[in-house]
Amino acid sequence: MADDPNRNGLAGLRVLCLESRRGQEMAKLIANYGGEAIVAPSMQEVTLKDNPEALNFARKLAEGGFEIVIFLTGVGTRALARLVEAQGLRQKFVDALRLVKVVARGPKPMAVLAELGIPVSVAVPEPNTWRELLAALDARKNSIPLQGSRVAVQEYGATNVELLAGLKERGAIVTRVPVYEWALPADTGPLRDSVQAIVNGRIDLAFFTTSVQVQHLLRIAADMQVEESLRGAFRRIVVGSIGPMTSQALRQNGLPVDFEPEHPKMGFLVAEAAHRGRDLVQQKRR
Repeated sequence: MADDPNRNGLAGLRVLCLESRRGQEMAKLIANYGGEAIVAPSMQEVTLKDNPEALNFARKLAEGGFEIVIFLTGVGTRALARLVEAQGLRQKFVDALRLVKVVARGPKPMAVLAELGIPVSVAVPEPNTWRELLAALDARKNSIPLQGSRVAVQEYGATNVELLAGLKERGAIVTRVPVYEWALPADTGPLRDSVQAIVNGRIDLAFFTTSVQVQHLLRIAADMQVEESLRGAFRRIVVGSIGPMTSQALRQNGLPVDFEPEHPKMGFLVAEAAHRGRDLVQQKRR
């Protein structure tokens, strides 16, 4: 840090972080660059307790009902493993996955699969969006054909319509496997405070690391009847997006995207803000 020319790049800037599980980690990164972190957890993962789709998937998998299984998140992969273990199906689940082609969308599901001893046939490269996933499968179409293949997709709180459509266009027979959904945090107080801080002009930068944060921020703003004021306030706030999928959600909801990091990781996002944030804030406010 001592040799980092941007070590004070966020000094004097108020930076909103909407992370939940990793909020304190990001706050520390912001503080390391001299910024004032405002942490407002915006979501919680809720496991689908009554989940016949997931259990039917596990049983069908054990019976040889799939050729390809796609894991989209580490949290969802782990939750699915816990679910089948509770039903006494863990070993059958692991054995069956070793017999099919397994696709992992990035390092987090890969790490969980490694813990389970399941080899990965296709590792999706950065920035780990549905586009890279389909491109990775296209590159392996001779060894892992989609045409006529039965493909299971572990979902992550919301259906990825583009991914499912892309798989079906390539001839796959697709089964959705919902594992958990996103809900507002149990305590929405910090999120409501952050909405008010945005409206009152007390935020300089805002970081978004998932599309759900965008939806929940706007949902709370609408509930507080300040949605239009919040949207207007973003004309003066620099917005850092973790990657293409989050940027798409921001733009679809009428919010700006001022920068993305080179790699879709929190450390790169904060470092990019430290490098460019002050200039971007000045440009937006001129």
